Amino acid sequence: MPTETHRKLALIGYGKMGRLIEQLSPQFGFDVVLRLDVQENPRGEGITASAFKGVDVAIEFSMPETAPVNLIRLAGLRVPAVAGTTGWLDKLDEVRSAVEQHQSGLVWSPNFSTGVAVFRRLTMLAAKLLRDETSYGAWAWEIHHDQKKDAPSGTLLHLVQAMKDAGYARAIDVSSNRAGMHPGTHEIGFDSAADTITLRHTARSREGFARGALKSARWIIDRSGVHTFEEVLFGEASKP
Repeated sequence: MPTETHRKLALIGYGKMGRLIEQLSPQFGFDVVLRLDVQENPRGEGITASAFKGVDVAIEFSMPETAPVNLIRLAGLRVPAVAGTTGWLDKLDEVRSAVEQHQSGLVWSPNFSTGVAVFRRLTMLAAKLLRDETSYGAWAWEIHHDQKKDAPSGTLLHLVQAMKDAGYARAIDVSSNRAGMHPGTHEIGFDSAADTITLRHTARSREGFARGALKSARWIIDRSGVHTFEEVLFGEASKP
């Protein structure tokens, strides 16, 4: 039986990430009361008022083609959500509109690793410091397991955008590899005739992503609007 202090969590998508989130959820004060995988949720049809009665928050780790529909349906039920799926951000404005219309809540991020959030800030600082140093060229590279659908990943694109937002206006060479079971490495580099500067983040497992998603789920329950994981970690000053 759920304890009085635990909140009720729904999982949309029940693959490796969903199962890991369920395993860790008691540490964050959650009881998983609903699991919807592909078979139970075709085209978002499993997201209904009766199924989500009493649910405090949902975490969505599904597929790029299904995530926007899932998030819009959750917004319609006013169930706050955490969006961990990547590759759907071309639909972010549509999802944002639904969340705001229904006064629901959403935390989205291409990556829920605390280390990646810090890495992005370091990337922005390096890009800002080198934006006027024209002798330096830049690259962005990653490797992930061969089952990852999007290439380049949402995380790598987010890092490249951070460099541009910091004022680095020169070309950035972007490349991706997909092989084996690698959980993910992202690298940002700057090279000149004099030296090379390399920033790298390497994930050891999916656990960091799961913990970040659960932290975000706990944070969004009593909030409305669309937020990023960096706001969860660093506060409102991180709002884009």
